[in-house]
Amino acid sequence: MKHHAVGIDLGTSNSCIAILRNEQPEVLANQYMERTTASVVAFNPDGEIEVGNRARARLIHQPSRTVSSSKRLIGRYYFSEEVRKAQAVSAYDIIAGPNHSTRIQIGEEIFSLEEVAAMVLREMKQVAEAHLQEEVQQAVVTVPAYFNDNQRQATKDAGRIAGLDILRILNEPTAAALAYGFGRGLEQRVAVYDLGGGTFDISILEIGRDVFEVLATSGDTFLGGDDFDDRILDLLAEDFFNEHGINPRSDPFALEKLKRAAEEAKNTFSEDEEAVIHIPELLQNEKNEPLSLKRTLGRDEFDNLIADLIQRTFKVCDEALQQAHLTVRDLDGVILVGGPTRLPVIQNAVQNYFQQVPRADVDPDEVVAVGAAIHAASLVNAEVPESILLDVTPLDLRVGVVGGLAESIIERNTPVPIEQTRRFTTSSDFQERVSIRVYQGDQRKAAENEMLGEFTFSDFDSLPRGEVNIDVTFEINADGIVQVTASEPSTGQAASTTLTLTSGLSGEELDSIVQSNRTARVASSWRAPRSIPSHPESESESESPNQEFFSAQLEPSPAIDLDKETSADPEPLPGLDQDDTPSTESE
Repeated sequence: MKHHAVGIDLGTSNSCIAILRNEQPEVLANQYMERTTASVVAFNPDGEIEVGNRARARLIHQPSRTVSSSKRLIGRYYFSEEVRKAQAVSAYDIIAGPNHSTRIQIGEEIFSLEEVAAMVLREMKQVAEAHLQEEVQQAVVTVPAYFNDNQRQATKDAGRIAGLDILRILNEPTAAALAYGFGRGLEQRVAVYDLGGGTFDISILEIGRDVFEVLATSGDTFLGGDDFDDRILDLLAEDFFNEHGINPRSDPFALEKLKRAAEEAKNTFSEDEEAVIHIPELLQNEKNEPLSLKRTLGRDEFDNLIADLIQRTFKVCDEALQQAHLTVRDLDGVILVGGPTRLPVIQNAVQNYFQQVPRADVDPDEVVAVGAAIHAASLVNAEVPESILLDVTPLDLRVGVVGGLAESIIERNTPVPIEQTRRFTTSSDFQERVSIRVYQGDQRKAAENEMLGEFTFSDFDSLPRGEVNIDVTFEINADGIVQVTASEPSTGQAASTTLTLTSGLSGEELDSIVQSNRTARVASSWRAPRSIPSHPESESESESPNQEFFSAQLEPSPAIDLDKETSADPEPLPGLDQDDTPSTESE
């Protein structure tokens, strides 16, 4: 019996799952007949864990126990700027874990970001199992193209915790292009403009029938629809403070009401010219009198609020086109991916930048999951034609050398899989060991890049400086995950241990989490939903937790019409640092 392999778009705001059935891609709806599921996890006081749209309904009532937008934190160092920004707007506690990792604390319990992601993946797994009436074990999971090695490995670990064999970590723009070109025999050069809830990617691809070659990719892993929400939230909070002299951000319940109202207002602008935002009883004054907020926000005002964020995406597009040695005139099409691309201000800006109307024959919320499902099916079913995916590494891979510098070994936008070797030497007389530190980023100074990890190599003779050669080999697999080894060429001695990721789970910790099966506490209230086509003519009118607005209500406005695998020759480079320094190079 053949089991289905699924494709999962693990998104910042929402996740989506699809399969290939009878040679046709099919998006699977959850029990509320919704084709996307909120990437939200609620930890109830009784110990039960809820995931998805039911969890999203908890955001206002128990904000400190409900985790949203966790994708922005996965694989991040606790001391990173991105984590600091998240702490400023999150009601739940974000704390430091081992090796400078980032953890979530709910009451007395501490969870890794991998576990939180695993809970969402487990929910999506249950969606598929309810439809297929069989156990789902294999999946292709997508990530932003600009995710670094730590983030990719953390996502893969989340899959293992969820009980999935991750066949491939696939870049979201590549998946979108695969869905767009599937079975069409196209020969085109396209740009995939992928603006999600928390991340932005741009990839330039050459599609040649069944070959999908990424020419260049660039991105910003902390730019997305959540930032649009924050601009509206800032405006609402300022209005409330000016009227009542109270900062609503200081109250976690009020903050979540503002977040919900801001998100709903943003979504309204996909169709309407204005949103009337009404939040009754947002807070109380000193006399315990309820204080409400009511404001009309016009589309033009909203467009101005986010204009600089949109321009940031085009600076990233400039980078990708430059890396691909192309101009917008060289492109045959533009594919929009992600919910925020439904906004007219985004569509118009993209059209102006690329000088052509974006493709309208793909669903921006579902296209990534569909592409992942197509690729998953081709990996497990010989009857499915296999498309050749030629992806690239998004960032330079570097090794730390003396003077606080980081020497590039594999440059960004190099096709993967790839293996490169460079020769280094010792920096001190009679050195007995070296600490090999691995970075990802485009900066010459080591401290300005993301440190992926380090390991110590000592299998060489103790000789005067410069007389010992050490070959460092970087290997990046098709998932974009890094392995590094070192060897002394005269003896053939090698340190074969994969570098230790400095912000992720250790092997022992991952094994412990898998064995403890904490994610099994996720509530299972599943029933198999009705079968629905991949592209329904009308939306289901079934009740959903998302129809519940709680204290924050968005009043309706009138709708308007919308129109090679290679190996470099080793060469001498500056000496490696001796292993008597802190874990990062000094500047």
